[in-house]
Amino acid sequence: MGLQCVALSIWSENMRNIKLILEYDGARYFGFQRQPRQVTIQEVLEKALSRLLNRVTKIQSASGRTDTGVHALCQVVNFKTAHAMDLKKMQRGLNGLLPRDVAVRQIEEVPREFHSRYSARSKVYEYRIWNDPVRSPLKGKQSWHVPYALNLRRIRQGMRTLSGKHDFRSFCAAHSAVKDTVRTIRFFSLERMGSLLVFHIEADGFLYHMVRNLVGTLVDLGRDRWTLEGLKQALRACDRKLTGPTAPAEGLTLIRVTY
Repeated sequence: MGLQCVALSIWSENMRNIKLILEYDGARYFGFQRQPRQVTIQEVLEKALSRLLNRVTKIQSASGRTDTGVHALCQVVNFKTAHAMDLKKMQRGLNGLLPRDVAVRQIEEVPREFHSRYSARSKVYEYRIWNDPVRSPLKGKQSWHVPYALNLRRIRQGMRTLSGKHDFRSFCAAHSAVKDTVRTIRFFSLERMGSLLVFHIEADGFLYHMVRNLVGTLVDLGRDRWTLEGLKQALRACDRKLTGPTAPAEGLTLIRVTY
């Protein structure tokens, strides 16, 4: 028993905490987190890690659990291993084993206490809308096609109303079990590039479906289905039934996590 404890202690001392930054097209995945009988980003990543390191390897955490169909330019994960493999070799090996729609963009060894979820200070999401009467077969793969004219001035007014610290329960998926629904939106912008509308939103954290519910409600505001006062009342009411639709997943991309 004593020898086993010594062996475990040595193994623990040799553990490395490895941080990966992933980029992926989420179109064919059922989100990041493992799910029974469904293909997820976590599943294909852990299979690649286990094969490369020749031992069962699980990630400790991810910065966020992106939904089905959602993309990432900068998804951060970390895992612990006692394997001494060089980091560059590890990155090349993983990218050789991962599907073509998932890639390890960066890799580094980080302090043991680093946790990709709990160490995060903020996240930035991008949401894209193709605002044109005619759909785009190419851009439509990563954007929501909205063929109607939108009042961008009213949408930006709505964004200012939503910015700051609020209880965002009205914009959280109805079946979410999260108890603390207060979040702070630090930055909220909208840029038009021809027919393409690009939202950027940074917050200290996001609720389940929060970005997609915010965008869906703002689009309704831009179509004059809402008034600004109605939006303010819905925000204060903390009732998901009073806000707009959930925007489609394909327009959403996690683009940055700050620590």
